[in-house]
Amino acid sequence: MAREKKRRASGRRSRLAAVVLIGAGLLMTGGVYAGASAAVAATTSVGQSSATALTVDDGKKLFQANCATCHGMDLQGTEAGPSLYGVGELAVEFQVSTGRMPLAMQGPQAPQKPPQFTEDQIRAMAAYVQSVSPGPTYPSEETLDGKGDVALGAEIFRTNCAMCHNVAGAGGALTEGKFAPALNDVSALHMYAAMVTGPQNMPVFSDMNLNLQDKRDIISYLLYLQQHESPGGFGLGNLGPVSEGLFIWIFGIGTLIAVTVWITAKSN
Repeated sequence: MAREKKRRASGRRSRLAAVVLIGAGLLMTGGVYAGASAAVAATTSVGQSSATALTVDDGKKLFQANCATCHGMDLQGTEAGPSLYGVGELAVEFQVSTGRMPLAMQGPQAPQKPPQFTEDQIRAMAAYVQSVSPGPTYPSEETLDGKGDVALGAEIFRTNCAMCHNVAGAGGALTEGKFAPALNDVSALHMYAAMVTGPQNMPVFSDMNLNLQDKRDIISYLLYLQQHESPGGFGLGNLGPVSEGLFIWIFGIGTLIAVTVWITAKSN
């Protein structure tokens, strides 16, 4: 009996010891994991801080890893994507920083989405494309400063852009599922890039169509719209008198007819 009790007691101790060992092992594993995570985070932050030193060669590697499948190893294009000869660094910056590229799926138009690369990575890829086949490049700060002739810019915009983007830059529908995007949160750089590179369904406005000062005036007008929102009321998409007239006919006169019918029924 005494031996059996000793065995039981020793068995209990061995089980407790196993639990203690397992707990200690878990604690040690958690500590190692936490330390490794901190090290990885530190390495990542260092890599991000050094991203400002990205070179053209870094841009080439990024391009070949992420873009060459569709655009070719030498920018020559494939069946899945067009050639990038002559598009320039500005087109690359516009397409990638707005998330339109890399393309998520084929469709009538590439939608805007969050970018998949950092600003420095985008600039490096753009610099690589520019080094292989030069094209439109970044404008001067003066072109983007928003200090052009706003009134003249509004007139030029109405003549050349409002048929697609709406006179207030609210965007609009095109044919076959395509659309002109709204311009209420577009940066000055991307306004300029769109004019000189003609992304998607937009035509290219060369200096023969709109000179540099014209582009500056248009950008100034659009920035003015962004900074001076409608003072109040229901904008109805800023579509002008047509939408306002339809609203009056459908809701205003419809309400009057309904009230008239109600009064007539009430009196009878």
